[in-house]
Amino acid sequence: MERVDRTGEMATFLKVACAGSLSGAARELAITPSAVSRIIARLEARLGVRLLVRTTRQLRLTAEGEAYARAARRILTELDETESALADRARPRGRIRVSAAFAHGRLTIVPLVGEFVARYPDIEVEMELSDEVADVLGGRVDVAIRFGPLLDSPLTARRLGETGRTVIASPDYLARHGTPRVPADLAHHNCLDFSFRRIEPGWPFREDGTDYMLAVKGNITANNGETLVQLAAQGVGITRVGNFHIGAALARGEFVPLLEAFNPQDRESIHAVFIGGANMPARVRAFVDFLAEKLRGAAPEPEPVSPAF
Repeated sequence: MERVDRTGEMATFLKVACAGSLSGAARELAITPSAVSRIIARLEARLGVRLLVRTTRQLRLTAEGEAYARAARRILTELDETESALADRARPRGRIRVSAAFAHGRLTIVPLVGEFVARYPDIEVEMELSDEVADVLGGRVDVAIRFGPLLDSPLTARRLGETGRTVIASPDYLARHGTPRVPADLAHHNCLDFSFRRIEPGWPFREDGTDYMLAVKGNITANNGETLVQLAAQGVGITRVGNFHIGAALARGEFVPLLEAFNPQDRESIHAVFIGGANMPARVRAFVDFLAEKLRGAAPEPEPVSPAF
């Protein structure tokens, strides 16, 4: 039985349809017009339908030809995408846009990027550090490293770790303004908080076995925790930030932890959030796997639920 190169026939037919002539297609394919004519004739004979109507002055597609052109274009596009994806998996390449919370990105993610690009030299990394939520679903970034509870969304999340939060102030601030003994005392203090809208506004506390959110007020807000830490170090006010910000500074006595008896010991999960699925680019998978390896060892498989960034 004669072997048929169907993809070759499809590609030739599409060239003819786009060029509007056999000779134009032949020039693009670098073959003779007679060779193109034979391919089209063989295709029509096998299908048993007329795909092209040819006159001395023009060439047009029949209804069957238009249907075949649509199918051929879809099949060849899918084949190209599949081959590109397979080649990409063998050697991930391309640009990956990563958004991370400002301080966590600077302290934790950025120090790993050099090792990542050394391992994957064909991947370019574009870093964006901000505590604002990033638009992953809209395609503005490929991977967002974010904190907090997971909401239903079409995105995929992979857990990288977790962190607690602590209310702190500098010894200088407390010497001038006093030390709050119960959460309600914060009403008389300058509380430095995040400027962006959070899922749960306020600071959480636990009192007499009950968890609640306490609204706080202050004269400065910021869109990143590192700024809040710097302001607290200057004695400007009291803030509540992730422990990864302040571990070393607490050990050096630069900050005093406050209201620990009322700390609900809430833990914020840290996730890599991305668009998953069968068409997930290999460069994204490589980056997420790398972070999971470095930040928490053998991380669990991705979860099909994630923050709606």
